[in-house]
Amino acid sequence: MSRAHSDSAKSGPSQRQLRVAELVRHAISDILSRGDINDPVIAAHLITVPEVRMSPDLRLATIYIVALGGKDEALVLKALGSHLKFIRTEIARRVNLRYAPDIRFHRDDRFEEAERIDRLLRSPEVARDLGAAETPDDPEDSDDEETKS
Repeated sequence: MSRAHSDSAKSGPSQRQLRVAELVRHAISDILSRGDINDPVIAAHLITVPEVRMSPDLRLATIYIVALGGKDEALVLKALGSHLKFIRTEIARRVNLRYAPDIRFHRDDRFEEAERIDRLLRSPEVARDLGAAETPDDPEDSDDEETKS
């Protein structure tokens, strides 16, 4: 294996992976928004696709979904899983690739994680620790108080 190839594997996805992932994301978003999948569970939910990750060989697409409202996500994932063949065929038709990628659907939990971190930062314990770190030891602060008097 060449050094350039091993270095690029460490640095993240290639431009081609990113481009194909974005094309797949647009294709699956289009399929979901147009109601091309005849399923009552999918039709009853507004589903967004914030991210798609492609494997280096472009044969596996990991599609992250969010069912808006956050409820019934397991049910939505199961419904999408039951239509994998149709979705894969539609993606292959819309995205010009040598091979139609295998598809894996996953729940995108970035929003919950961001909310958890936000709650943690707003907790009284963290506020107390941050308040202790911002003590008025700064000489500029004392100068400002003297000029106000």
